[in-house]
Amino acid sequence: MAMHVPRSGLQNMMKDGAQHMQGLEEAVYRNINACKELSHIVRTSFGPNGMNKMIVNHLDKLFVTNDAATIIKELDVQHPAAKLLILASQQQEHEAGDGTNFVIMFAGKLLEKSETLLRMGLSTAEVIEGYEKAHKKAVELLPEQVCYTLKDSRDKEEVAKTMRTAIASKQFGFEDFITQLVTEACVSIIPEGSTTFNVDNVRVVKIPGCGVLSSTVLKGMVFHRKLQGGQTHALKARIAVYTCAVDTIQTETKGTVLIKSATELKQFSKGEEELLEAQIVAIKEAGANVVVTNGKVGDMALHFLERHGMMAVKLTSKYDLRRLCRTVGATALPRLTPPAPNELGACDEIKVEEIGDTQVTIFRQLDEASLVSSIIVRGATDNIMDDIERAVDDGVNTYKTMTRDGRFVPGAGATDMELAHQLQKYAETIPGLEQYAMHAFAESLEIGAHTLAENAGAKAQEVISQMYAAHDKGLKTAGFDNEGEDGRLLLDAAEKGIVDCMSVKQWALKYATEAATTVLRVDQIIMAKPAGGPKPRTNPNYDEDD
Repeated sequence: MAMHVPRSGLQNMMKDGAQHMQGLEEAVYRNINACKELSHIVRTSFGPNGMNKMIVNHLDKLFVTNDAATIIKELDVQHPAAKLLILASQQQEHEAGDGTNFVIMFAGKLLEKSETLLRMGLSTAEVIEGYEKAHKKAVELLPEQVCYTLKDSRDKEEVAKTMRTAIASKQFGFEDFITQLVTEACVSIIPEGSTTFNVDNVRVVKIPGCGVLSSTVLKGMVFHRKLQGGQTHALKARIAVYTCAVDTIQTETKGTVLIKSATELKQFSKGEEELLEAQIVAIKEAGANVVVTNGKVGDMALHFLERHGMMAVKLTSKYDLRRLCRTVGATALPRLTPPAPNELGACDEIKVEEIGDTQVTIFRQLDEASLVSSIIVRGATDNIMDDIERAVDDGVNTYKTMTRDGRFVPGAGATDMELAHQLQKYAETIPGLEQYAMHAFAESLEIGAHTLAENAGAKAQEVISQMYAAHDKGLKTAGFDNEGEDGRLLLDAAEKGIVDCMSVKQWALKYATEAATTVLRVDQIIMAKPAGGPKPRTNPNYDEDD
């Protein structure tokens, strides 16, 4: 007879199948290793020479990209500690729109260094305190690194100069062309003197065919839809927008009409038609010559619109309808009633054009006061166009950041190395064991320049030693030369126009440090038994972009 062994402690409280890990070996080091693995995945995609990742997500959708935000979004990461790094990176994406890769890389390096310190005998509390002191000092030192300040967010030349670096890290080779597109799109819609910019006001429309250099920008909106009916062009259009169907009125309750003869049937249909025509005529008399609807356009309604020389446009997305209202200055009406003068929208030109083999409807605004602009992205494949769209998003987010804070610090790893150089000097003045953690924080800042050199095929250690020597001589803007000729490894980042938004760097340091210290504070992992039952059904045709 087998002897019964009673369960003790935590096992006694939890259901069968629950997992419990504690201590440095079981919990802390495991968490650190998971975060290191995640940072190694995205490291090779960092900078202008970053490699692409080919990812097939849980819906069998293929992504080929070097954008860290997309990579971590589509990776179905299960480890709870690695998820903390992903949350920090996603928060960086929401706050600054750039620097997501640096957050994961820097947090992973901090955790890697902390493992060495913990094995040396430092306590977790001492490591965390050292990291927090170093972060506080780094944020104090950051404003001293500012090398350029944006004076006018409506000056295209000045904006293009500062935006170029963010786009080059995603689309190296196309950065000048894409920068011009994004600059034109952003500057044309920001009101004079405004410091707030809505990134949703720059729309991206992807049309396959030609090449990236055939992409264009226009004020207004572009839709992948043909127009209803035969009217395909309107100048100085007055637009009535409806969220309901443009068709005969349907009653809310079912009713029965008793018809005794053919004459009564004809009269019934005629009355319905006359009512619909009266509504169309009333809209026409209110000044509208274009009707845009979110519902269906009935055949009879389309006939009367054609008869009275009106154009009909049907949009399937309610979000597109709202954006169009913002573009043309219209108010969406819930019922088919004549619009008031202040509810009508205005557009300089509406027309159907064929771009490649795709027919699109263009709402073009020619005046300076347009609130929405569209970038038409061309490309040979969907993956290329998706990657261009991500570069455009980065550029638009950079513009939003620079309208709020126009200060820039040197790029190409120069700012990170200067902070590392100054923090190491500062750490020497700190008594106690925290100075080891502060030295580790400073060494972790080398990760930016080290990865840039590694991905470009240069000798990373040689680059780091040369950068330290340059910064020790007072060359604060010395960064890694990505296109170094004749064996040259360094350049003056500020002189070459390689700059990063200071606020992007500030948020990246904050989120990476907080993520690393949060992981280090975990000393136990307790996982309940996973719930049973069938998995939820998934739609194989689901597309998150729709």
